[in-house]
Order: sequence, then C-alpha cells, then structure tokens
Amino acid sequence: MSLSDWLSNDWVVQHRSSAQEIAQLLSVADRALGDAQVPGLSPDGQPICPFDAALSCATAALAACGYRVRQGPRHHQPTVQSLELTTGASPELLRRMDGLRRRRITVTYERAGTAIAGEACEFLKLAKQLRQHVERWLRTNHPELVSP
Repeated sequence: MSLSDWLSNDWVVQHRSSAQEIAQLLSVADRALGDAQVPGLSPDGQPICPFDAALSCATAALAACGYRVRQGPRHHQPTVQSLELTTGASPELLRRMDGLRRRRITVTYERAGTAIAGEACEFLKLAKQLRQHVERWLRTNHPELVSP
C-alpha cells in the first residue's frame, strides 16, 4: 500500500507543508520530550509526553510527503502507521509505537494506577529515537523543509 492508496481510500488528504510547519512540529516534539523528563510527573502521565512527541514527528514526516491524516476519531493510529510509508520505519518500530499509542489510551481514558516499572524510560527512549530518525530522514529526503 502507498500514500496514494491512502488518498484514494480517503484516509489522508493532500497537504502543502513548509519549513516553518516542519520546524513547529519538531519543536512540539522537543517540548514533549522535555516535559517527559520533568521530575514529579505521575507514573500514569509518563507515557503521554513521549507519545505526543512521537505523534508530532510522524505528523511532520507525513506533511513533508504532502499529506495529513483526515482528522476524526482514531486519527492517531494511521498517523503512527504512516511512518512505514513516509520514513520507511521498520515493522519493529511500528510495533513499539503502537504499544506506546495503546498505553497512552489506557492511561488517558480507561484506567488510573496502571504504570509499569521501567516503561516510562523505554517510551522516552523510543520517542527520542523516532525524533532522530525523522530528522535524519527529513534532511536526506526533504532538505528544503529543514532549517539548517
């Protein structure tokens, strides 16, 4: 499947991005990564910031390719899944990202007190890796959209 197929299926819409938009999205990711490291953040809140950072990175990659996910219920899942089509993210990365997405849903909407020891560090590490991956990909594939 390709992004053109996604467009045909009405999962994405065409979008014209700019260097300013990409910089803003990466800045949102950086802010969320910083927020994830603030002392005193509740254990249940700790997966939220890394997911927000990862989502901003995925949104930036999709925008660089000329698309955005159609907004609505469950728009986070295709945004994350688009990383395979935009940056060539590995199935393993997508699996881990989906785990972070599902974890965020649980702690945000379903249950409190479900933190698992060590998971916050793993999620933060994953989001940082994705941030680096997307920036490298942008610099290689869309240098006109990346500030020097």
